[in-house]
Amino acid sequence: MQWDDEAIIVSVRPHGETSALVEVFARRRGRWRGLVRGGRSRHRRPVLQAGNKVRATWRARLEDQLGSFAIEPVAQYAPRIWHDPAALAGLEALLFGLRLLPERDAHERLHAGACVVLERLAEDGPWPALLARFEMRLLAELGFGLDLSACAAGGAGPLVWVSPKSGRAVSEEAGRPYADRLLRLPAFLHDSAAPAAAADIRAAFALTGHFLNRHVLQPRGLTFPPGRARLLARLGE
Repeated sequence: MQWDDEAIIVSVRPHGETSALVEVFARRRGRWRGLVRGGRSRHRRPVLQAGNKVRATWRARLEDQLGSFAIEPVAQYAPRIWHDPAALAGLEALLFGLRLLPERDAHERLHAGACVVLERLAEDGPWPALLARFEMRLLAELGFGLDLSACAAGGAGPLVWVSPKSGRAVSEEAGRPYADRLLRLPAFLHDSAAPAAAADIRAAFALTGHFLNRHVLQPRGLTFPPGRARLLARLGE
């Protein structure tokens, strides 16, 4: 059994004295693990860093075995992110999201979105809004996508809230009497042309965080990583 694909390194753990157990998120193969022999060597360590983009070739005698990876660098983003605490927090949140996906299940659109976030993180570009959009896509890929097609209450006007129970959008007119019980819906999450101010991005993470916690983390006994909290704190500065 063998496959070859573009992948993002999600995690790296020592295995034995010289090898590394590497988990990747491959474009056509999804989240996959394998052994890199000699992965702890001085030559291989710079490549085997979480957040780097690589070319991964996986081989095993049977498909259900752990197998081994041959990994070649494509883009070494990690060293460019380490010096920036905010970007490092964003990387931690991104990789945590990828680990929520089922193993060996392809999510090509999510892979493409994750690559864009990584590029912006490494370039110190405007990445927080992209990360919030990534979490929206993650919810959809996990089967818990929000319904932003129309007002759940049949109201007219712009959609500015989301019901925390149903995940359906609510218009400004229909939701005004219940605003204190609804989650704010920033326009940039459903309109790519809309601006994303810091307050909008904070609201976006509150929205995605609510549904990820409710539908994905709590049922698995998980909590968000510390990096996500650090990121939200920095957005509030």
